[in-house]
Amino acid sequence: MANVKPHSLFTEFDIDLFKGGKHYRLFEKLGSHLIEVDGEKGTYFAVWAPTAKSVSVVGDFNYWIEGDHQLYVRWDESGIWEGFIPGVGKGSKYKYKIHSHNNDIKTEKADPFARYCEQPPKTASIVWDDDYKWKDKDWMGYRKDKNGLDKPFSVYEVHLGSWKRKADNEFLSYKELAKELVDYVKEMGFTHVEFMPVMEYPFDPSWGYQLTGYYAPTSRFGEPEHFKLLVDKLHQNDIGVILDWVPSHFPEDAHGLGFFDGSHLYEHPDRRRGYHPDWKSLIFNYGRNEVRAFLISNAIFWLDRYHVDGLRVDAVASMLYLDYSREDGEWEPNMYGNNENLEAMSFLRELNEEVYKRFEGIQTIAEESTAFSGVSKPVHYGGLGFGMKWMMGWMHDTLEYFKKEPIYRRHHQNDITFSLTYAFTENFMLPFSHDEVVYGKQSLIYRMPGDEWQRFANLRLLFGYMFTHPGANLIFMGGEFGQTSEWNFQQSLDWHLTQYDFHSGIQELMKDLNALYKKYPALHEKQFSADGFQWIDYGDGGNSVLTYIRKGHDPKNDLIIACNFTPVPREDYRVGTPKSTQLKLVFNSDDKKYGGSGMGKKTLKPSDTAWHGHKKSVQMTLPPLGVLVYK
Repeated sequence: MANVKPHSLFTEFDIDLFKGGKHYRLFEKLGSHLIEVDGEKGTYFAVWAPTAKSVSVVGDFNYWIEGDHQLYVRWDESGIWEGFIPGVGKGSKYKYKIHSHNNDIKTEKADPFARYCEQPPKTASIVWDDDYKWKDKDWMGYRKDKNGLDKPFSVYEVHLGSWKRKADNEFLSYKELAKELVDYVKEMGFTHVEFMPVMEYPFDPSWGYQLTGYYAPTSRFGEPEHFKLLVDKLHQNDIGVILDWVPSHFPEDAHGLGFFDGSHLYEHPDRRRGYHPDWKSLIFNYGRNEVRAFLISNAIFWLDRYHVDGLRVDAVASMLYLDYSREDGEWEPNMYGNNENLEAMSFLRELNEEVYKRFEGIQTIAEESTAFSGVSKPVHYGGLGFGMKWMMGWMHDTLEYFKKEPIYRRHHQNDITFSLTYAFTENFMLPFSHDEVVYGKQSLIYRMPGDEWQRFANLRLLFGYMFTHPGANLIFMGGEFGQTSEWNFQQSLDWHLTQYDFHSGIQELMKDLNALYKKYPALHEKQFSADGFQWIDYGDGGNSVLTYIRKGHDPKNDLIIACNFTPVPREDYRVGTPKSTQLKLVFNSDDKKYGGSGMGKKTLKPSDTAWHGHKKSVQMTLPPLGVLVYK
């Protein structure tokens, strides 16, 4: 095979942007690209390795021998090595053999910009391109109307390797998921799916959160164009796609980004800022221009080339605080003497500004567990610029409340109402995520107290309360049918449970809640605004009852919600109402079709008895462990 020919895809402007950290489409330049030079077909390779003494491409086309295909270093001090190798085609496996100036180290690295990788435990990169023809033009045209903050966001969180498996415990492929998963999500009525990381990762127990192939969908389930097919099919069925994205840390695997060219290239060189003690992983150097460009280019890559509609950014809290999970003496304050990581904050603001500017109708969502202010506020108002933030405090307080026996809930009314004191400080998404059903926490259904009937009634109540609470919603797979065992990433969900009435009842409830959330504007039009919520009574701890109003733009669409958190029915329970019009029941979590007792009046006519500060009131029958929604 011919040796390397000098060739470049970079202009001087590209290099200036790269050095300045402002090149946001690096995937078009770095990595491997099938091109033709002087009439010869082959592959152009480019890699950033500024402290390298030499860089060779080794692969199945040269028997993995170093030196046969040595790249040329650019003259402009960019640290980029590049060259064209004739005859190397699609499907060729390769790595970079890097000989470093530092301690004369030699390393063999996967391509940070590879579009496709060998299936783990193999670690080579694969030369790839595809000419996938998208069929989601309609969705992309009206996406901004589906993905707005005043639109329903009911998100189904999915781990592709364990949602469903074949009889022999083999994975479903992207192609198979494009039929089975899409059909299921559509039937259930979720508006979006959120995929736990699909980027290539070496270690299954990391669930995908320790990435080595940031630009490659994992080969576990098929080829890159097959993942595009899955996204495309979801879009064709009006379902948005959110990807978990991990710019917070990366593993130390020998073929990965760590110590890439014999230097701390991608990770921060100071161990106090470059190593994550919890996850035994490396932390990106957010102050290095080229690293920022790598990460922002990566976000743009998935939004552009894979048509995804949002990014849920993992572990934002670990990025924001220099002392995150560190003891005194294990971290160094910033220039102002406090614990905020100013470089990470700057990076996140730049990221959000760029993706919102470039892509109409997308959203970024922060998984951020602290009281950091302004996560979902625009950058020009001093915020980080995310569209939404996970409401971790609500999740924790709500699950703590629900696991209590109902007889004790009267003493903890504040736990279930506290979230409304801060519900509108951010654009909150309410998550019951994968983290809540692993490591001994038990499944949602088994965190509910009582006998079997009460467990399922409590779970129906939990979901009904969730969907009527201000904010968007996210539920991890399995929760929607009352999965009984903890999540196990090595096997399928327990789909056999859906043959039983209580479990199929939860499934029916979830379908109806999704339909309710989409149908009634009061539940989504002002879901992030205090104008969209009004308490009727939050102080009836003695009965463990909450009553409140959800509002949309048109007062005619207002909904009145009543939650009874005990198994004791409440006959003739008086509730104040601001209007004299008749109330019609539009949702009852105690409906017999869900496995409930069927209590609850279909219509209510207000009387002139003043109550709860209103001139009118109605007398409800509150079902045991139930939620009623009246229009």
